[in-house]
Amino acid sequence: MRFTKTLLVSSCLCLASVAQAQILPEATIGIKIPLAAKPTTRPMTVAYVPYYNRYYIADGGLAPTPGDFDIPASKSRVHAYSSEGVYILSAKPGLDNRSIYFNPNTRHLESVTYNVSTGAGFTPNTGIYTIDLNDQGDLQDNADEAFGVNPAFGDAATMPTFDPKSNHYFAKQERSNLVWIIDPGKRENVGEIALDLKAAGAQTDDVSDHFIAYTGIAGEELALLDVDHKGVLIFDLKGKFIGKSALPSTMKLHAQNHFTGLGYANSMFFVFHESEGEFGTYYGFKISDLAK
Repeated sequence: MRFTKTLLVSSCLCLASVAQAQILPEATIGIKIPLAAKPTTRPMTVAYVPYYNRYYIADGGLAPTPGDFDIPASKSRVHAYSSEGVYILSAKPGLDNRSIYFNPNTRHLESVTYNVSTGAGFTPNTGIYTIDLNDQGDLQDNADEAFGVNPAFGDAATMPTFDPKSNHYFAKQERSNLVWIIDPGKRENVGEIALDLKAAGAQTDDVSDHFIAYTGIAGEELALLDVDHKGVLIFDLKGKFIGKSALPSTMKLHAQNHFTGLGYANSMFFVFHESEGEFGTYYGFKISDLAK
């Protein structure tokens, strides 16, 4: 009987070790993308389109202010890079991008703009848009509206991420531990997740204010940058803290990492490193051995 109990305890410990091993204790670099030109406005986020094997990096910034003679469209550009991180071309679709992502359901590169919720009042060219690509995956200078403004997204500056299976968005709310779940066809959020930051050893002013990644990994669905402690915090869909993947100690994160320069694409968590290269470099980190 004693042998059986010992065997059971050992088996449980082994299973626990396997579960813990799913999150990489130290994040590994999957790709580095040095920016080829200074961002038009602010470096915001990264997407990956598998059909073209390309990364797309979006800048974000406001449209001309009232009284300007320019048309009320953002001057922010979107930039295409190869699978090795080599610059290809840029385009100006006229959007103040907050998050871009590939939607496998529509097979489109899509963008959620600043003020999608009209939390800052109504502004032109806001909502969810498809960014046009040609047959080779080259960016075009135009975009089409997929969904209009929706108050369900909450904060005006949120950088939502997308779950194509449920067709839901996850929108981090600023200055809080709350993540809203949004069905784009409804005008109110369909759920709210309270992240257990205390269990992660973090506070709301330690972590990124507007961005949380949806990873698609069961039990490790949400990933949040802890700027002050240089790590990626992993949570499940109930907000339970699952584990942490540490970033390299040599990375110099800045105040802007609380608000911009983030993304999740091609199973990697992206962080903008302003101090590397002439215009900064995006690091793509692998944070879980379950990522595909």
